[in-house]
Amino acid sequence: MRIETDSIGPKALPCSAYYGIHSLRARENFPLSSDNLHPILIKKIAQIKLAAAKVNAQTNQLSLKRSEAIIAACTEIILGNFHTEFIVPAIQGGAGTSANMNANEVIANLALEKLGFEKGSYKRLHPNDHVNMSQSTNDVFPTAGKLTFLELLLPLKKNLTLLIQCFQQKALESRGILKMARTQLQDAVPTTGDRMFDAYAQLIRRELKRIELAEKELHILNLGGTAIGNSINATKAYVQNIIPELSKVTGEDLVPALDLVDATQNLDGFMQLSHSLKGLAISLSKISNDLRLLSSGPTAGLQEIMLPKRQAGSSIMPGKVNPVIPEVISQVAYHVIGTDTTVTMAVEAGQLELNAFEPIIFHDLFQSIELLTQATQIFRTHCIEGIVFNEEHCQQMLESSPVLAVVLAPHIGYERASKLVQKAHHSGKTIPELLTEELHYSPEEIKKILIQSHYPEKTSAQM
Repeated sequence: MRIETDSIGPKALPCSAYYGIHSLRARENFPLSSDNLHPILIKKIAQIKLAAAKVNAQTNQLSLKRSEAIIAACTEIILGNFHTEFIVPAIQGGAGTSANMNANEVIANLALEKLGFEKGSYKRLHPNDHVNMSQSTNDVFPTAGKLTFLELLLPLKKNLTLLIQCFQQKALESRGILKMARTQLQDAVPTTGDRMFDAYAQLIRRELKRIELAEKELHILNLGGTAIGNSINATKAYVQNIIPELSKVTGEDLVPALDLVDATQNLDGFMQLSHSLKGLAISLSKISNDLRLLSSGPTAGLQEIMLPKRQAGSSIMPGKVNPVIPEVISQVAYHVIGTDTTVTMAVEAGQLELNAFEPIIFHDLFQSIELLTQATQIFRTHCIEGIVFNEEHCQQMLESSPVLAVVLAPHIGYERASKLVQKAHHSGKTIPELLTEELHYSPEEIKKILIQSHYPEKTSAQM
């Protein structure tokens, strides 16, 4: 065991531990869940510490020997090593100080070993004085959070692009398939399968644009502002050079906030990101609701489309198959919507020069992004790609509905269309049957009229 001391008193730690007294106290103070710091967040904190060590050496605040040792330690962590030494819970009090100190201690002890000293020999290289030089939790932690969001959003945006393309492909496949449109769940007018999928593609495209708009603010950092944004304990040269250096380290196009004080105390950018994720979740759930309704059946429902069969649906009803993928998409949506409420309240709860609630904001938004990333992938591969229209059934439902009169009225006149609807209702015959009997329209002519009502620029032969 080794003994470390802080302002509260001494504490024993395992000799093998790279973390220190602050990390251990945090783990003991916040036994809330099994979730520790996100591995990408750990990597981003290490990148900030590496960039700071470089700039502090360039400005002669930190010796070259210490800088090189810190940079080597940070590089190990960036590569994914020693992440088990980050023991503080993801949800923590202290505005992220525990997370920052966990990084400072692990980096310091790794650096000490590289310099040939024992862990805990902080007189040689100190977690606060050297690893945390020119920094504060209050600019390091939010910066690390933003960098983590930028990396996590990459696969989500890719999956959304693929989902949009998938909807567009399904639109091409279903072009010209006639079906009933419904408003307020009641028969409305004829439509086509491609119109449905095109609308879904447009909806997700808008959600992607909203996420990209919120993402732009993540490139604006308060790094260099230290405790409250007034750059106390940081040199002017450090403040000027730290963000350009971090841009080189991360490969991101990062810029300083126009007002570091504002950027330190106000977290509205995280709220906008959360709102954009909520919007995506709502839209995905809306589409899922449509698909569950349209696939309902197989004999007593709408049954206009058939979803891929993924698994048996009942422990008591043989042969039952449920729309499990749309169901799980909606459940992910409910979780993300709830997360947005948490984030909204945490952003509102900031007081004066600092918001102390970034840990829960980061924990919940990391989870939302990852859930949506997985959800959009399985929605595409396990559901959308395999949708098949029950074209014959769609045609039968359409022909049996009086709403055909809406489309036929411009061709046969409103009065005659009204009489056909009444006759169809009393006789039990369909409107197409009556059109053929009374006005000598062929089935092909009727279909041409219906199709041209949706594609006035094309004939049915071009479909």
